[in-house]
Amino acid sequence: MFKVGLATFENTTKRINSIIMGKDSYSLHDKIYVATDCIIFGFDDGVLKLLVFKRTIEPHKGIFSLIGSFVKLNESIKTAAERVLEEITGLKNVFMEELKTYNAVDRDPGYRCISIGQYALIKINDYDKDLVEKHNAIWYPFDELPELVLDHSQMVIDALTRLRSKARYQPIGFELLPTKFTLPQLQSLYEAIYQKKMDSRNFRKKVLSFGVLIKLEEKDKLNSKKGAFFYKFDHEKYEELVTRGINFEV
Repeated sequence: MFKVGLATFENTTKRINSIIMGKDSYSLHDKIYVATDCIIFGFDDGVLKLLVFKRTIEPHKGIFSLIGSFVKLNESIKTAAERVLEEITGLKNVFMEELKTYNAVDRDPGYRCISIGQYALIKINDYDKDLVEKHNAIWYPFDELPELVLDHSQMVIDALTRLRSKARYQPIGFELLPTKFTLPQLQSLYEAIYQKKMDSRNFRKKVLSFGVLIKLEEKDKLNSKKGAFFYKFDHEKYEELVTRGINFEV
């Protein structure tokens, strides 16, 4: 009985020591922060815009920055990015995609920090304007962006490159448009993304050939007497064509 009890005690002690040593082994390693930075695109009056704000803390206090946050212990990277977006714009369930990891040793002079970039596309008229103003955030035209802190300018370049790549093969641009839009508005969006003019006749012919636009009876008469018909995006038709391997290159 004594031998059995002693053996059990020794095994228990070993397990406790193992747990303690395991915890101690974590404390021996350097700490590192994980953050997420959101590159938030919007589209307004034919202009591609980016949501930025002035930093209120050091380092680089007063310089413009992307919207971001440290990741909390109970959050995934995606959850943290969604939290940031909702806190600033009031929006949920918007298009957001992980971009890449930024891990240069000296990227943040405040502390060793890795950031996972996320880019988001939002309909610029849907966001909560009071929330944006509360956080001192500003929509800047893409080609007029001020100097950004740290490696945020590189994040923006990488995000635009990804957006351009995706827009060539997927109708991702519809995430930036109102529910109903005209073909001139759609063309204006693609011209803003690619920063180049497109032939109206060829563009119209190409996008209509995909069969993913539903023509409405209503017209937009704000920009011309004749007016332009409104369209809306047919998500079901798009998903059907994707399964068949249709290429949506514009």
